[in-house]
Amino acid sequence: MNLTAENTAVVLDSTSDYPEAPSRFPNMRFVPLYVRFGDETYKDYTELGPAEFYSKLRTSPVLPATSQPTPQDFLTTYESLAGYERIYSLHVSAKVSGTFQSAELAASELGGDRVHAVDSRTASLAIAMLAHAIQRRLARGTTDAELAALVKRFQRDSTVIFTVETLEYLQRGGRIGRAAALAGSLLNVRPILSVQDGEVVAVARVRGSKKAMVEFERRFAEATEDRPGLRVAIAHADAPEWVGTLSELVWRVRPKAEIEFTATLGAVVSTHTGPGAVGFFWFQDE
Repeated sequence: MNLTAENTAVVLDSTSDYPEAPSRFPNMRFVPLYVRFGDETYKDYTELGPAEFYSKLRTSPVLPATSQPTPQDFLTTYESLAGYERIYSLHVSAKVSGTFQSAELAASELGGDRVHAVDSRTASLAIAMLAHAIQRRLARGTTDAELAALVKRFQRDSTVIFTVETLEYLQRGGRIGRAAALAGSLLNVRPILSVQDGEVVAVARVRGSKKAMVEFERRFAEATEDRPGLRVAIAHADAPEWVGTLSELVWRVRPKAEIEFTATLGAVVSTHTGPGAVGFFWFQDE
């Protein structure tokens, strides 16, 4: 079967931090996770945007919690795509969220092989980058086999490194171990983290933001080459000053790279990173 943007849809969950997807591409949909402050529950982005979330985080007496979309949320979205013969549903790593399992349940309820639920084994703008890589292939015509190979390569080769002001949020949400959280609580120490095989792991510790930037540059330079197809994304949790700094780093180190996305992290991802986090993503698309 020849897959195109006319017969194949792409579904993202809100951890992709790409709420503009449906307005940019008619074949894309966006399914929100949930954020809870005490008794109040909001849909990520659609009922609680990043700015409102950070404002609430500063004043709320209770800390937020998150939950995945229900299988029914996904089923409703899949059913709304009745005109499409194939649906690629791309989701945050199954090791940090039950979102992928909800999508799989909905896909099995729909029956057949029309929905391909994908565990991206990553998070945030990396998922948006995978969606764009799929969309580029749909634009020229592609196959399930080619997309399966792309997904496999993306899971293996895409990179995300990020830093947080404190590991408290990741530790409290169960996304990183207590020992790593304690190691990151030392005075002015910024942990450098990555997502490897779907899990958040600490890969380095540095003192202060400037040293974090040096570490980002070192890792980016060592892992990439300056050639066309290198795509980059930058995300932050209420720390917009990082966007300009990291953009300059990319242009200086890899002039041929394309900065595909810059974004403010949404409420769900920010619940687990805490304010002040910054993520740096890249993928060499052939």
